Amino acid sequence: MTPHPTTHEPELRKDPILGRWVIIAGGRGQRPNPFRRYTTAVPSAAPCPFCPGQEAETPREVLRYAEPGPDGAWRVRVVPNLYPALRIEGRDDKRGEGLYDMMRGIGAHEVVIETPRHDEDPASYTRDHMAEVLTAFRERTLDLLKDSRFQSILVFKNHGPAAGASLQHAHSQIIALPVTPARIESEIKGVERYFDFRGRCIYCDILKQELHDGRRLVAENADFVALAPFASRFPFEVSILPRAHEPFFQTLAPPLTSTLAEILIDVLRRYKLALKDPPYNYVIHSAPPGAQHPERYHWQVELLPKLTEVAGFEWGSGFFINPTPPEEAARALRELDRVMDVPEGHLLASPDRI
Repeated sequence: MTPHPTTHEPELRKDPILGRWVIIAGGRGQRPNPFRRYTTAVPSAAPCPFCPGQEAETPREVLRYAEPGPDGAWRVRVVPNLYPALRIEGRDDKRGEGLYDMMRGIGAHEVVIETPRHDEDPASYTRDHMAEVLTAFRERTLDLLKDSRFQSILVFKNHGPAAGASLQHAHSQIIALPVTPARIESEIKGVERYFDFRGRCIYCDILKQELHDGRRLVAENADFVALAPFASRFPFEVSILPRAHEPFFQTLAPPLTSTLAEILIDVLRRYKLALKDPPYNYVIHSAPPGAQHPERYHWQVELLPKLTEVAGFEWGSGFFINPTPPEEAARALRELDRVMDVPEGHLLASPDRI
């Protein structure tokens, strides 16, 4: 394929699903120190409440993966958040106050303690261990969705204090909501518009185009593709999508849990190598079961390194300014194939595809 020229001319790009415009200002990446350097270390007083031996410092666990036997050491624990954003008790108590709507803050807020090792980095997890973390996400999502009060489940990870983490020990969170988040509603509407016009899933079409184009491809394996979105809001933003159309994360079969773990670790390792261990967030987007046509959605994992600040222009206009074109970000991540110790059987994007 003929290489595409790289340009630093500013571009306005439109997200084909959300209709959101982004400014890709490649020239701004040439500024001195275009990226902030944040530490991922979280200052904390000992003892850590997530470490083995401190189990009494957390609420009673709702899920535990452990070694065989009644006293087997745990590998992954899920506990209710000690400081929940929403509480599981009660009814929604919807009401109005003049033109304002409100309801009681019901929901569920859980913490997935991903490992017994205090300083273990998710980028260094084994595939089997990451698969177990993902399985915990799936099992808790399925259980929470049995509660008819909950319309949507959000699974997310904050890595580093700049990304919102308050403890060093590797953990992620699950929040069950009595409403559908505006972001997911917007995605559903965008998916519906495209399906009504073309009769196809827009994410499936994006995958087909990006695999053919190759410029924004980061990594791939038999079941998943990691790519830099065309209208990336942030430098080195990555989306991981299943190749097969599937609306719900929670229906993920065990073999695909393993290959998802593989590519998620792969992207996190690329971040660590290319960006010097940045803070990051990742979020799992899944169709709300109560949507009118949930089968038209295509679930995905969104990864967002914390490299820049959202400032006045972004807050005032709703536009994001991304100083790193996604094509350049994908190329930088892809070129790490040469220095990464790639596990056997792992299929990565090859530089000759661009």
